[in-house]
Amino acid sequence: MSQNILDPLINQLTRLPGVGRKSAQRLAFFILNLPPEEAQALAGAILEVKAKARFCSTCFNIADSDPCAICSNAGRDRSRICVVEEPSNIIAVERTRCFNGVYHVLLGALSPVDGITPDRLKIDELLKRVRAGGVEEVILATNPNTKGEMTARYITELLKPLQVRVSRIAYGLPIGSDIEFADEVTLTKSLEGRREL
Repeated sequence: MSQNILDPLINQLTRLPGVGRKSAQRLAFFILNLPPEEAQALAGAILEVKAKARFCSTCFNIADSDPCAICSNAGRDRSRICVVEEPSNIIAVERTRCFNGVYHVLLGALSPVDGITPDRLKIDELLKRVRAGGVEEVILATNPNTKGEMTARYITELLKPLQVRVSRIAYGLPIGSDIEFADEVTLTKSLEGRREL
């Protein structure tokens, strides 16, 4: 069999985030060795998610219904909104099982050099939700990097006049790590986020 027949698949796989040419080749050979029904199931799952997935018009999470399951759940605490950058962040927070509020997905973070300005994010929609009333706290759970910090500061300034409590998730040293191996930024954030015992 000619290697060329795999090239279109390899080229498509390299478009996935974090997948280089060698990883794409391994994945292509893995897919090639799948039984036909498993390959069909994989292709079908991709087509199904493309056909059915949409953004929730309330929080901008990816869902198959509008509003999404979280926004339509009457048991969620609507007075607390956790703001995240991407829908995948919701999955991470939900895994903790310690947050029962609702979410708002920005669909990115501010990055003027990349052309990501406030109008490209779902910030206005967040402000509308807060202005509608009933929100007591907005928890900013943007990533602890330059873009995430800039986004959190920008949103904080916009929320100040709306008389809502704004908090930022704490971050710092991971459990089980040694202080001597922590970088300066992580250790600084750990000290800033300390709490009374």
